[in-house]
Amino acid sequence: MLRTIVGVKGATFGEVFAVKEFRVLFAGFVLLVGGDMIKMLALSVLVYARTGSAGLSAAAYMAGWLPYVFGGLFLLSLADRVPPRALMVTGELVRALTCALLAFAGLPVWAMLALVLATGVFSPVFMAARSAMLPEVLPGDAFVLGRSLLNMASASAQIAGLAAGGAFLAFAGPSGALWATAGLSVVGAVVLRYGLPHRAARGVAGAGRGVVGRGAVRQTLGVNRRLLADGRVRGLLLAQWLPCVCLAGAEAMVVPYLGGQAQAGVVLAAAAGGMALGEFAVGRFAAPELRERLSLPLAVLLGAPWLVFVAGPGVGWAAVVAFLAVGGLSYQLGLQRRFVDAVPEEARGQAFGLQSAGLMTGQAVGAALVGVLGEVVGPGYAIAAAGGAGVLVALALARVLRPTPASVSV
Repeated sequence: MLRTIVGVKGATFGEVFAVKEFRVLFAGFVLLVGGDMIKMLALSVLVYARTGSAGLSAAAYMAGWLPYVFGGLFLLSLADRVPPRALMVTGELVRALTCALLAFAGLPVWAMLALVLATGVFSPVFMAARSAMLPEVLPGDAFVLGRSLLNMASASAQIAGLAAGGAFLAFAGPSGALWATAGLSVVGAVVLRYGLPHRAARGVAGAGRGVVGRGAVRQTLGVNRRLLADGRVRGLLLAQWLPCVCLAGAEAMVVPYLGGQAQAGVVLAAAAGGMALGEFAVGRFAAPELRERLSLPLAVLLGAPWLVFVAGPGVGWAAVVAFLAVGGLSYQLGLQRRFVDAVPEEARGQAFGLQSAGLMTGQAVGAALVGVLGEVVGPGYAIAAAGGAGVLVALALARVLRPTPASVSV
């Protein structure tokens, strides 16, 4: 049975996986993340092989994430205007077609990057449809555990995708790896199409006067303004964005700090392990009320351990620090239920898309800013500065991160 804590029903991972629709969403998500890792790695290698430019290779690796800014600003309303299953299946098919063209068409480098950027503009819409469907499939505390499982799956699928991408590159080359990603996307489309029931679009009937009937761009801008004008929603968005911006800055300096990809890989793998363990421990063993009360100390934990880098730790201690710090990412589990409660149901897809787009954009900005700082003061001090900024941000957001009695009760 579900346990009841202050009116909130606590779920278990077993109960979450017992829901067929969640199993389908989970499988599709794993295929998506793993396929994207293979695609970005293969595209980066393909561009480097064609041009010999490390800069263009890095640009190709990041090209899949850049369109989140544009899509998040102008297109997110589609996540509420179109039935979610249709959007998710379309996203998989677009990804499959993109990878097939990259693998087969012999496009010049500029055309490959343009294709990835153009098709990637809709990625935040497809992801928003998936995220917004989760609380419909998993009500109450089960939604929070579902998010935890997807976060753990994301870390695992990224590692598995990079490993599989390396294997495909070794045996079949970049084109073979891209064909493999196309195949995974087709499988994902089939899983979603036949595993999920049809659900009507949420619509925007309650999103605000004058919003209904607008075009997608005008509607997206209007609803984004309304969401950000709501103090409760804005605070929860900032609480989900800003600590992660500081974390991204610290992680971006790991490679230059250690001076070697192999050593950096050990530290980043430890970080992924800390994330997975933190999500599991907080999701599985913390009751709903406790999970929300842990948000503030866990957000502080996200930044505090990085301060050790002022002492210049070696790879072993750096891995321990990364493991402890990134385990603090589970602070977000305590915000999920309140975020769902705060946003209008008819604009839920756009709200989740805005959260994701802001997070992606903020992490890129954080990595860039700390990178500039690292050029001035050195990587170790830059990592420590990012950690210190993370602690200050968490304390500044304490009123949001620390739940009030009203936010805990249901």
